[in-house]
Amino acid sequence: MARLKTGIDSAFWDHNVASPQCHDGWAKSVPGDPFPVEASIASRLLRPQQFSFLQNGFPLPIVAPSLCPTSPKDLGSLALQTLLLKLSSSRWWLTMTGQFRPRKLFADVKNEISNAEDFDLSTVKDVAKHFVDKSLFSLGLTSQFAFPPSTSVLFGIEGHGEKEKLRRKVMVYHKLPDHDLTLEAAWPQLFLDHKGKYWDVPESLSVDLSSLLSQYGLRYHVGIHKNGGNPQQVNATDGKPPLSLLPGLCVKAAISYEKMKYFWRDKGAVEQGNEEVVPYDVSLNEPHSAVFGVIGSTFASWIWNGRSFSSSNSTEDLEVSTSKRSRHNADLFGSVGYSFQHGKFTKKYGDLTRVEAHLNISSASAFAKKILNGSRANVGEQPSASPRLNLTFQQQVAGPVVFRADSRISLESFARESGFPVEDFICSLSYSLKSFQSGKIVAWYSPKRKEGMVELQM
Repeated sequence: MARLKTGIDSAFWDHNVASPQCHDGWAKSVPGDPFPVEASIASRLLRPQQFSFLQNGFPLPIVAPSLCPTSPKDLGSLALQTLLLKLSSSRWWLTMTGQFRPRKLFADVKNEISNAEDFDLSTVKDVAKHFVDKSLFSLGLTSQFAFPPSTSVLFGIEGHGEKEKLRRKVMVYHKLPDHDLTLEAAWPQLFLDHKGKYWDVPESLSVDLSSLLSQYGLRYHVGIHKNGGNPQQVNATDGKPPLSLLPGLCVKAAISYEKMKYFWRDKGAVEQGNEEVVPYDVSLNEPHSAVFGVIGSTFASWIWNGRSFSSSNSTEDLEVSTSKRSRHNADLFGSVGYSFQHGKFTKKYGDLTRVEAHLNISSASAFAKKILNGSRANVGEQPSASPRLNLTFQQQVAGPVVFRADSRISLESFARESGFPVEDFICSLSYSLKSFQSGKIVAWYSPKRKEGMVELQM
């Protein structure tokens, strides 16, 4: 079933989307943007943890490929990542991950050899220099400490050879009765907007208190967030940053109510010990037909609208940008959808077909203004003004292998026949792991972002 908490998470700074740009395997979605497609939601395991899990069952090092464009085009998109070091005890662990981009190395070595008049010792030395080119490599260190009974602290730092600055991150998790408390700080923090563009916010600090889903279908978030510095676009120089990423201090609250109604549902119990009827993935073991809906409201107050930053842009430009951001804002969001599944995902062939469709409105006020203003409304200034239709299709290929396609369609572009209505599309192949009950190895690709990666999802 679609993650019904996507709507309320998307309004905050705690919504993670899968990305090969960082060693931990995720970036933040931009608050207030249209809801992301379900396939883009990041794994609950950090990238180093994924390697650690998989490494336990394999005698040889695991090397995971990914596609990730970089600003130096000669580096290429292909990257190979592996676990270099793992230390752990009952209360802490530390990992080091390494990444290597082979394209530039192969091209430079080929050019060096082809341009050499004689293949002598000097040529060998020149070739060897390319193997230690720092732009080919990146390293990441991640460590987590557990403080029983319900607190953990995570530290992360990574450096990329082609970039001067390091990425640093600190996260604190604390579990309360029926609540989760998260404190997070990053220098810089990486965000991904709905157009597939990345933004680096030099300083990002947040505190978020989120409730678990109550028996009445209610959940809420309360949080404080601070942005510092001028957002910079990654691997590009054009475009204006989203308003929610500009400097400032924001207090935000959101509450939502969700409901699901089944037309029919097969909840047949799994026979223990009978491998023929044990599902490849327990989360895909219920044939059903159902409708679901979420409605919620948000309130945001920018206590401080940042005015100082250092970049090539002028202070006047920033003041104009932040002036477009409302100091106080209240809004509604909602989603309604339908889900159908055939099969229990226990047989080797033809035992899983799943279709989901949900209509999302991330800002009711922006949508109302667009209707009132008609064609005069500039949706480009406020992307949340247009409803989106998110579609998901899953089909068993053979045994534990499943094909999946997720897309997000802008209804305004579709109705006006202006531009390409499909804003985002992600296709993937997954291999379910019975031993993890609901774990799988997923290889996904996003044509819009020209990105893809292989990861473990739990």
